[in-house]
Amino acid sequence: MSSPMELRPGETAVNAPGDFNAGIYFIGRIRTPWTRRAECPRQGRLDGPVCRIELFEPWAAALDGLAAYERIEVLYWLHLSPRTIIRQSPRNDGVAQGAFSLRTPLRPNPIGTQMAALVGIDGPVLHVRGLDCVDGTPLLDLKPDRCAYTPLAAPQPGDSHAGDS
Repeated sequence: MSSPMELRPGETAVNAPGDFNAGIYFIGRIRTPWTRRAECPRQGRLDGPVCRIELFEPWAAALDGLAAYERIEVLYWLHLSPRTIIRQSPRNDGVAQGAFSLRTPLRPNPIGTQMAALVGIDGPVLHVRGLDCVDGTPLLDLKPDRCAYTPLAAPQPGDSHAGDS
């Protein structure tokens, strides 16, 4: 896509609602080697370049214990992405798919999520591999790898619920 709002054949955009339903805090900033969306990889690679995640105060204390994980989930706000394109033609061939069936940054709520390899933590700065976003991207959240995480809290009734009833 050459321009953020230029539609390709088969693509569809809508008028966005005038109000928002939630507020979020940007808790940090992501530093990558890419300055434009067109330079970013389509998917992050665990052997990609080391990138920095810089946490803002007062959030740095929330990193306590995260170093125990080899991989972390990084959630970020794709601030340069249009939010009104709902059907896209990723191959630019006129065949469009809904945004929810794609891992596109062009979505109503442009939240990016990536599993990244945690290289190290230096104070409020994380060094990771595997990101796919533009330098300066706002950070929303960090979570330990869900496959490696074991809940610390006591079990609750829904933890063992299986089936439809």
